[in-house]
Amino acid sequence: MTSDSAPSSNRRLVGLYIAAVVLFWMALYVYVPTLSVYVETKAQSLAAVGTVLSMYGLWQAVVRLPLGIAADWVGRRKPFLVGGFLFVGLGALVMGLADTVGGLTLGRAFTGLGASAWVLLVVSFSGLLPPEDAVRASAILSATNAVARVVATSVTGSLNALGGYPLSFFVAVVMAALAIVVTLMIKEPRRPVKQPSFRQVGALIVRPDVLVPALLGIVTQYAIWSSTFGFSTNLAKNLGATDVVLSGLVSMNLVLVFLGNLAMSALAKRFGERRMVVLAFAFVGLGLGTLSLARSVPMVFAGQVLMGLASGVGYPVLMGLSIRYVDDHQRATAMGLHQSVYAIGMFSGPPLSGILADAIGIQPMFAVTGAVCFALGLLGTRFLSKAQSQVSTPSP
Repeated sequence: MTSDSAPSSNRRLVGLYIAAVVLFWMALYVYVPTLSVYVETKAQSLAAVGTVLSMYGLWQAVVRLPLGIAADWVGRRKPFLVGGFLFVGLGALVMGLADTVGGLTLGRAFTGLGASAWVLLVVSFSGLLPPEDAVRASAILSATNAVARVVATSVTGSLNALGGYPLSFFVAVVMAALAIVVTLMIKEPRRPVKQPSFRQVGALIVRPDVLVPALLGIVTQYAIWSSTFGFSTNLAKNLGATDVVLSGLVSMNLVLVFLGNLAMSALAKRFGERRMVVLAFAFVGLGLGTLSLARSVPMVFAGQVLMGLASGVGYPVLMGLSIRYVDDHQRATAMGLHQSVYAIGMFSGPPLSGILADAIGIQPMFAVTGAVCFALGLLGTRFLSKAQSQVSTPSP
């Protein structure tokens, strides 16, 4: 990784990073389809379930920006990647052995800390491509993690039938260990040590081209973690779905995420990133609206299809836009900022939507969430184009 180009000599490096990404996301998602249902068996309310689930996003919001700053400072990313994978495995082990809500909360917090390594995976992989291909690099990684999550979530129901809920957590431990092995095979050049400047970090944080995509990311992640990785599976369970069906429900959603990634990669330059963001929020509104009206499991599947397209289209374009015009020596910091900010939606979605669902019901909660997120998304896209055009057009 001696330059920002991607010559044929980098193919092995690209392959190792992709393998690490696959194992990383499989370790994080192999138990997700039935996680909220599993937690509900040990909790007293949907609000308590939401609190456990929120730990994943909370600790990402706390850690990702400092992690990006630290990696830029010391000029090394590999040690932080290994540490992240260790937390992914530890968190899965704790949840698999937990008998109480407290144990599940701790384990989910550990996985949130470990998931913060995604910052460095994105930046490291993006560095193999030219800066102008930042959105393309994000799309490739998003498609890769979507495939990994599809594979992982497709076996959850079968693992539950084979060994109960804990088995999928123990499989996650093995996946995390394999990710560490792959990462240790990556030869990382030492970058110059660059002591962080709080003035420069502050200037980066308030840059509209960096901040606006992150704020829009909050809205999309709130919607996704209130539904797909929150209470859609509880709704389906209430409508009679089995664990195998719940596994298929999340896997099918992630297939649509993958297809959305492919569509975004092919169409973003033709139709413009701003239009793709608008399309993503249209899918959010339609998806949550469908879930609010669902009276059968097939209708829940339809809602998940739309939410999968929302994530597949919106996530990579917002992530790529957040670093498109950022210098290489600040990219880990910028990506840490982006992922820390959008993680606010990840950790606030489950508990707030759980409280709302306890008060008015799961389906009315989906209706309210869909309307608010769609409105905020349209409002935010009005600022997105202006923010990007300002930085891409140098002042005379």
